[in-house]
Amino acid sequence: METKQLEIVDNELARQFETRVDGHLAKVEYMMGADRIFLTHTEVASALEGKGIASALVEKVLQIVDERKLRMVPLCPYVATYLRRHPEWKRLLAHGINV
Repeated sequence: METKQLEIVDNELARQFETRVDGHLAKVEYMMGADRIFLTHTEVASALEGKGIASALVEKVLQIVDERKLRMVPLCPYVATYLRRHPEWKRLLAHGINV
């Protein structure tokens, strides 16, 4: 899945970045604190599993975090695993946070 194909909406009321693919919701939930964003949960509908949607979504969310000049705390195991596989994004980690 190409990340540029995903249209991400920051649903601030629900505190989640979300996209719809083939009518199914995929999301990364978050909490804010000062200049930090805590990425708490990634969820992709079972109908979308195995299509690279979660990976593309997380990459797009990291681009948004970078653009907003936020520091990130990845509480979601999927996001932490993504960071281990793509260490170039570790520069966004909040001070003292390791994955």
